[in-house]
Amino acid sequence: MDENAASEATRPVLDVWCELQCPDCHRAMSDVHALRERYGDTLEIRFRHFPLERHKYAYAAAQAAEEAYAQGNGPAYEEAVLARTRDLGERGEEVLIEVARELGLDSEEFETALIDGRHLLAVDADQAEGKAIGVTGTPTYVIAGERLDGGKSQEGLRERIESLADGLLGR
Repeated sequence: MDENAASEATRPVLDVWCELQCPDCHRAMSDVHALRERYGDTLEIRFRHFPLERHKYAYAAAQAAEEAYAQGNGPAYEEAVLARTRDLGERGEEVLIEVARELGLDSEEFETALIDGRHLLAVDADQAEGKAIGVTGTPTYVIAGERLDGGKSQEGLRERIESLADGLLGR
């Protein structure tokens, strides 16, 4: 294993359990941006799917995000959809296709992916893992084995995440 692969394998991970129709997840993006700016590549931030039943289009949005990752632009797609949570709730899957088109992704392939369900297993696996570790709402953060529930309040969460990340990074 080369040195870069070794350091990447040992870098701390922050899992962000999120759903793309969740207004709280949209508001949490400012903290995610701040964490990315502070830690750069030393902290891996992974978005994990946790679609909530109360949001009609959350499951489709999670599948669409997986298609965006398959097409090489997952993070930008997730952020663009999160910025339009109200629009998604009002107009549904049409918004998911529009966002793909706006980002220059293959929107026809998005439509096909939503019909054929090719990303169902990935979404279901994330959701099952989240349930297994006690995730009940979004956003929920997991770092260093600690689960932090952002669905109730974002107050103080970024500072707690930074404290845990700093500890893992020996800062």
